[in-house]
Amino acid sequence: MKLSRIALAAGVAASTVLLVAGPASAHVSVQPVGEAAKGGYATLNFKVPNERDQASTVKLEVNFPADHPLSSVTPQAVPGWKISIDKSKLDKPLEVHGKKITEAVSKVTWTADDSEIAPGYFQQFPVSVGALPEDADQLVFKAIQTYDNKEVVRWIEEPKAGGEEPDSPAPVLKLTAASEDGDGGAADEDAKEGDDHKAADSDAPAKESSTAASSSSSDTTARTLGIIGIVIGIAGVAFGVLAGRRRSA
Repeated sequence: MKLSRIALAAGVAASTVLLVAGPASAHVSVQPVGEAAKGGYATLNFKVPNERDQASTVKLEVNFPADHPLSSVTPQAVPGWKISIDKSKLDKPLEVHGKKITEAVSKVTWTADDSEIAPGYFQQFPVSVGALPEDADQLVFKAIQTYDNKEVVRWIEEPKAGGEEPDSPAPVLKLTAASEDGDGGAADEDAKEGDDHKAADSDAPAKESSTAASSSSSDTTARTLGIIGIVIGIAGVAFGVLAGRRRSA
């Protein structure tokens, strides 16, 4: 009886921990595909969980940092969601590949269109961005989540000093150190993969030629051995016939 009470108490305590920890971690977040290197390009996934039992998420607004504007922001199409992009003029133009950029994306909004994030589910919204700043360790994306019951949750609080998480934390993207060649992100990986494919394609004819030469050499050897075998066979038959005649004589 005593052991059963202890087990019951432990189970209740564990359930309480899960109930308390669950909602605290279920907020809008951002994660890169691979890594987000300073000065490079990256694909980001904004993950939106549904925290309500009786309502569905029908809208997400993500505000891009004004202190570190990004010259390129390209959202990926998400089935069942409409996308709108807001841009704003820059106080200080950006220079990208020799061109001056006078405006940058300030906000991307996804609105449910024959779709929604139901209770117990989450949805990811991918965005390709760059070039990431070289003078920052992280980027803060303030997000606003709207439910179909008109409830609005603002994930806009920046991280507190000491690492304590605020009640409604904004999505934070951690930036990694730039690579030695000054570039980074998924674009470089794609280029590298393309080069590897080209190298493999260029090696293919050589491999085929080597294989063909090896096959030809093997065929020649086989033919030579076959001819030698036939000659030896004929000689053996002739020797046998002659030996038989000598014995008869």
